[in-house]
Amino acid sequence: MDARFDGRTVLVAGLGVSGRAAAQVLADRGARVVTYDDRAPEADAHDVAALVADGLAGADLVVASPGLPPHHALLVAARERDVPVWSEVELAWHVRVPRDGGDGPAPWLAVTGTNGKTTTVGMLESILRAAGRRTLAVGNVGTPVVLAAVDPALDVLAVELSSFQLHHTSSMSAQAAAVLNVAPDHLDWHGSLEAYAADKGRIYEHAQVACVYDANQPVTERLVRDADVVDGCVAVGFTLGTPAVGQVGLVDDVLVDRGFARLRHTHAAELGTLADLAQLAGPGGVVPPHVVRNALAAAALALAHGVEPAHVRDGLRAFAPGAHRIVTVGRVDDVAYVDDSKATNAHAASASLAAFEPGSVVWVAGGLAKGAEFDDLVRERRDRLRGVVLVGVDRAPLRDALARHAPDVPVFEVDAGDTEPVMDRAVTAARRLAAGAPEGVPVTVLLAPACASMDQFASYAARGDAFAAAVHRLGGDDAGQERRADGAP
Repeated sequence: MDARFDGRTVLVAGLGVSGRAAAQVLADRGARVVTYDDRAPEADAHDVAALVADGLAGADLVVASPGLPPHHALLVAARERDVPVWSEVELAWHVRVPRDGGDGPAPWLAVTGTNGKTTTVGMLESILRAAGRRTLAVGNVGTPVVLAAVDPALDVLAVELSSFQLHHTSSMSAQAAAVLNVAPDHLDWHGSLEAYAADKGRIYEHAQVACVYDANQPVTERLVRDADVVDGCVAVGFTLGTPAVGQVGLVDDVLVDRGFARLRHTHAAELGTLADLAQLAGPGGVVPPHVVRNALAAAALALAHGVEPAHVRDGLRAFAPGAHRIVTVGRVDDVAYVDDSKATNAHAASASLAAFEPGSVVWVAGGLAKGAEFDDLVRERRDRLRGVVLVGVDRAPLRDALARHAPDVPVFEVDAGDTEPVMDRAVTAARRLAAGAPEGVPVTVLLAPACASMDQFASYAARGDAFAAAVHRLGGDDAGQERRADGAP
């Protein structure tokens, strides 16, 4: 298919933000657009069985919402009929337009990973802007990729991609791409951890300049090795240690580059210092390790695009994270209350807990587990725990993991059936568990649920807001005036 789609029938399956954008762009390019959504009243079709029986409305192409898993009846029918299935991202790649005053379409700097995507893309956007580039963070966060792809005013795109979006993406050729990490998540959608990792790895296919990966996570290095890239594309690892040639990393408190620097075989180019990330430090003034990893990954992607090291420093200094990512929402009795409601899986919660001192955290956790297990999380982070407050409908998996691996840590459970607001009870219980800490030991009550929120809240943001409001009612001295602390994923 060409980028005009004249006379073609395209079935847009799912009318979320990206589906509506896809339908708009397709119609502008002459397609006959048919829409399906079992919830949106304005959709042309609502009954998937009837749509399948009707031969998918004669579709030449299906553009699928990332919310539709591969086993959805509509997508199964499309495969049986040899109808191509594209993501909105695949569509975006096909409809790109030339930049104003530039050669060809805007290049893509693409990021995926189980955790850290949004923060890394935000840092990347800030660095690119510091370098004078007309850019936008798009994709899984913010503006749909397909709308950015047809905007000639953009010089380069910072693209956040989920595994769902990558599953039906095959043509994309990013200028540089990164897989930040891979940990068990969304296995109900993908079917297995191997399939999930493989979809993450699709981001590296046809990469042009650099594949960026976590040098300390073998799975991300393997995905790079397995990728079919453009000749001359290099692998650049990021590490919290002293970087080898072909890596970016940390020397004392200095972020350095040995992946792109001209004299990388003998020298490291300074990109910035931890002081340039001071606005992202936690309550104790320390920048969490996963935040530094995000910064190094963003730096590597920006360097692959050709920015100067000084722009990396300036962009990181200017970056401010979003809400619900290790934000101090209040202090009560010298105890900091920190909202990291965005930590919706075990990997993210582990990174969040790692940012604090041993024995200093009262952990508020739980929600909708989606079949996840928490033994590794508790085993690795039990030294951080002073106490635990469990909320949500799926408390048993966390309770059992705590009993096996942290039996001496006191646990309080908030019954989901109680009429008093969940977070009020949780915060009150956490305050009791935080009391009596030895002098000089900072204590933090940390909401890092390791679970989704939809069992009791509309979203992770609503859950974080409820936590902050409960702290405010408890008497937090700076609650309601959030101090943004770091860029957790």
